[in-house]
Amino acid sequence: MKGTGKMRNVNAIGAFGLGAVVTGAYIFQFVLHELPCPLCLLQRIGMLGAAFGLLMNVRFGLRPAHYAMAILSALFGAAVSIRQVLLHIVPVAGQPTGYGSPVLGLHVYTWALLIFIVTVIVVACLMLYNRQFRDSRVMPLTGFQQFVFWFIIVLAVANAITTFLQCGIMPCPDNPVEYKLL
Repeated sequence: MKGTGKMRNVNAIGAFGLGAVVTGAYIFQFVLHELPCPLCLLQRIGMLGAAFGLLMNVRFGLRPAHYAMAILSALFGAAVSIRQVLLHIVPVAGQPTGYGSPVLGLHVYTWALLIFIVTVIVVACLMLYNRQFRDSRVMPLTGFQQFVFWFIIVLAVANAITTFLQCGIMPCPDNPVEYKLL
């Protein structure tokens, strides 16, 4: 039972880390006024999907299927990130290199790819700890776990709202410069 509680906390920390990355994307969106492109929005969905997979372990008990959801979401996000990296890998004469401002020398979509790769590796390693699956009871959430749970829920709702304000019900523009519904 002690191992189960620790693994639930590890999952909560992982979900919090992924949520922190999405929060960083919101800082770019609202503080630096860099609206996310359609691929950026898909990467956010990948991050939130991976976080939800980990949160399901926290909320509903540790299960391989929850880890699989986190891995599949991270692989989806990685595929989208690779697409965006490949779009900007060769600079075109007279056009800026990359999309958005770089962070520590790399663009956000490159960091996202690295985070998705690390997520897949870490979650796969977590799955190697078989004893966590022996006790699959649903246990009450600790204060930190409740905070992370609601933090990710709020981020997911905020992502849906801001995406709707930016794109409406139509496809999002490739290079957004304004919110369609504001």
